[in-house]
Amino acid sequence: MAIVVSALKEAAGENRVALTPDTAAKLIKSDFEVSIEKGAGEKAFYNDDLYAKAGVKLVTRTEALKADIVTVVNEPSEAVLSKLSQGQTIIGMLNPLGDKKGMQQLAKAGVSALAFELLPRTVSRAQNLDANSSQKSIAGYKAALLAADTYPQYFPMMMTAAGTARPAKVLVIGAAVAGLQAIGTAHRLGAVVSGYDIREDARGQIESLGAKALISKVQVKDENGYARALNDDEKQAQQAELEGFIAENNVIITTAQVPGGKPPVVVSKKAVDEAKADTVFIDLGSSKLGGNVAGSQPGETIVTKTGAIIVGAGDLASRVARSASDMYAKNVQNTINYIVKDGQIHFDLDDDVLTDLLATYGGQINSNFLRSRMGMEKRPVQPKQEQGAEEEK
Repeated sequence: MAIVVSALKEAAGENRVALTPDTAAKLIKSDFEVSIEKGAGEKAFYNDDLYAKAGVKLVTRTEALKADIVTVVNEPSEAVLSKLSQGQTIIGMLNPLGDKKGMQQLAKAGVSALAFELLPRTVSRAQNLDANSSQKSIAGYKAALLAADTYPQYFPMMMTAAGTARPAKVLVIGAAVAGLQAIGTAHRLGAVVSGYDIREDARGQIESLGAKALISKVQVKDENGYARALNDDEKQAQQAELEGFIAENNVIITTAQVPGGKPPVVVSKKAVDEAKADTVFIDLGSSKLGGNVAGSQPGETIVTKTGAIIVGAGDLASRVARSASDMYAKNVQNTINYIVKDGQIHFDLDDDVLTDLLATYGGQINSNFLRSRMGMEKRPVQPKQEQGAEEEK
């Protein structure tokens, strides 16, 4: 029997979809059976008719949750996760570091969970699976556009009969995927751009985009190359370092995130209070856990007493729903093709891509990185197994 792949409709507020008609058609061509929850693609401008024409079965959520491989954009609710059972696989941005209870629930149920947040950055073969990068690139692009739209002056230098307008000065804090895209887009829009990062090796990337590189003296990376939470001394040192830079700029775009943790406040209350009227802060780190800019609120635009503008913008990829879905769905498709061999789902536990990407497997937390964050010892060595027709749900 063909392996069944499904996509769920996301919760309210999320516009993306995990499978597009194009990726679904390619999976069907590769002998998969594909189904999608009715209405799942509407907010990404993919209606049910487009899926039907691609050969996708339109089903209820209950039916979608019976698939061999269930795909999502964001972590489903606990009630949805509880419907998954032994032998099934789920793929998505599952918030493994922020919802350890959910990971334990999936492990206990015997579900194999591939969490994009755990994908190792150092393995080149994993690049076409990297949903984090594809979505952060879109967020960075949108951040620069949102900044230009919010800033009440010209972004580029403009020479008119009435006089010359100076270009906006833009500071992008964080030169990873989102930050670099924001830097490049702001530069193309005509702003004078600076990029700030904790890594010396980011200097060349920033400067290659036509921006000035500002490299921090505060180094805060974990063993996987991600930013870790700052301790109090590091936080104060970084905030003090940034206050001077912020005062010199008109637009500040912040991109600092800690997977599964509270985003660091890199723009202090002092910096916000002292910002000039019409200074714009675009906070990509904004979430229900907090934000990079003191006083920011997710999804809200706040004007301070001094006239500075703070935009809580942690959902920017979702605001470019169609392109974001196209890219995300290709990451999902590539992941499915990576784990399916000869018509069966197969997990090689020694594979350096799957070592951490596979969060749960065989009834336990599989990812050693996740296990370390959960205070667990490294996983015991397991015999290689295959998931296929012999594993009945």
